[in-house]
Formats: sequence, C-alpha cells, structure tokens
Amino acid sequence: MEAISWSGAWRWMLLTAIAPIAWGSTYVVTRAVLPAEPLWGAVIRALPAGLLLLVLSRRRPHGAWWWRSALLGMLNTGGFFALVYAVAQRLPSGVAATVMAASPLVMMAAARVVLGQRPRILALTGGAAGIAGVGLMLFGGADAVDPIGIVLAVVALVSSAVGYALATRWGAVDIVASTAWQLLAGGLLVLPLAVVVEGAPPLLDGAAFAGFAYVTVVATALAFVVWFAGLRHLPAATVGLIGLLNPVTGVVLGALVAGEVLTGRQLTGLAIVLAGIALGQVRLRRRRQLPSDSRKLRVGAKKVEPVAAVEKSRMRS
Repeated sequence: MEAISWSGAWRWMLLTAIAPIAWGSTYVVTRAVLPAEPLWGAVIRALPAGLLLLVLSRRRPHGAWWWRSALLGMLNTGGFFALVYAVAQRLPSGVAATVMAASPLVMMAAARVVLGQRPRILALTGGAAGIAGVGLMLFGGADAVDPIGIVLAVVALVSSAVGYALATRWGAVDIVASTAWQLLAGGLLVLPLAVVVEGAPPLLDGAAFAGFAYVTVVATALAFVVWFAGLRHLPAATVGLIGLLNPVTGVVLGALVAGEVLTGRQLTGLAIVLAGIALGQVRLRRRRQLPSDSRKLRVGAKKVEPVAAVEKSRMRS
C-alpha cells in the first residue's frame, strides 16, 4: 500500500464509499423486483458485470491468476453473491444489511493474518461501535428474525473478508482486469450448481430486468472496481469502516422505499454506526499527521542547539 497525503486519503475514501452505498441498495432491489432463485441471481449478476469489465480491460488471466481468479471469484463474487441473495430473500433489508456491519472487525482480523496489518485502537473501537449498532438495529425491529438468514449473512461476510485480504495481497495487476476475472470465475463456478439445484433460469419481466441491470452495472462492476481500488490505497481497517455505509444505506432505503418500520432502538443503532465510521477516520488523520509533526520537531531541535550554545557562552563571559 503506497503512502498518500491526508487529502489524497479523503478522495480515496469518498470514492470507496460508492461501493457500500451501492451494495446496501441491493437488499431493497432484490426483495422488491428480483426472482427468488439465489444461485441464478448470483450468475446473472456476476457474468454480465465480468464481461463488461473484460471488454474494458481487454486482458486475460496469466500464470497463477488462473487459480487465484477461481478462488477469489468464489470468495468475493460467485459464492458471496449467492449467500447475499439468499439472505436478502430470508431477512428484511434493514436486518440483512446490519448483520454485515460486523465486517470491519472481520476484515481487520483477515488483514492482520494475511497482510500483517495491525489495526489501530480507534479503528477497533469504531468496529466495536458498528457491532453495538448492529445489536440495536437487529433486535429493535418489529419483524421476526430468521436464524438461517443470520448464519448465511455471517458466512458471507467472513468469506468476503478473507477474499478481500487475498485480493490485496495479490494486487499487482490492473484492477479492472482482476475484478473482471473474479466476476467471470465466480459466475462460471456457480452456473452448473444453479442448473442442477434450481433448474432453468428464471423468466425476467421488465422490472426484474431493470433491477438486474442496476445490480450488474452499478452495484457490481462499478462497486467492486472502486472497492478494490480503495483496498490498494487505504488500510483494510479504514476500508472496512467505510463499509459500514452498507447497513446505513440498507436501513434508510428499507424505511423510505420498502416501508419498513424504524424504532427508536434502530435509530440509536444507526447513530452508533455512523459514529464508528467517524471514529476510525479520526485515527487515520492523526496517523497521517504524525510523520510531518515529528519532522518539524526534529528540525526545531537542530535550531535550538546553536541558541543554547550562545547562551552558555554569554554566561561564561
């Protein structure tokens, strides 16, 4: 990960934020207009997005990237999409999105093991705040919670955290190309399973086609490119905390579009989640400023020594 200025970090954070906002919106879209088959949903989402990015990059995998693309495709796209699709069908959009708010801590753990990145105290605190917000938002709604949906959501966030860390470790290739390979590999790996388990692909009406177009282009192709770009330029802890915008978007859209009821507990949890995001960015700013501050102190120390010598000579005289 290259060193960047604080202003540059902010630009990358804003760009990275596109991804969780887009992902948070998929819960409402899936429940509202998309068919119920999760495996076909993953295939229809991944393959067109991968083909679009492959046309833009015009590069194919080489060497170890053949098996890396297959592994990352299952962790980050194909298997992950199927899990998230199933979760969206089993849980209200707000509940499904808030479970994924645990992802910052899981990403920090994966980054520590795979990348050797040690999370800062305030980043961990921000992640814990996200967990607290999850607890309030998850158990504060009026809808019943499906335990199978919760388990599937946890499996999805662990899978993606490991996949993101591995993608960052193997990131010395073009981002658009590597994202295309992952999407194509994930879609192709899930395709035979979709045929065996769910049969023929679902028939899409106009609303479902429009929904898949949005999910494919915005919430998949664009979102994954900016997300992986953020992982290359920012610490995993920072990117993970930005990912908390996923549940925020899911909850807000669930209330505005799907008519889901927000209780006082959920609103409190929402505020805690936003505080966790802000807390993590405060630590990033302090860390960016420390090197320049320390340099100023060292320069100042050099200037003080001659003055002290002059004063001593005056005292002797």
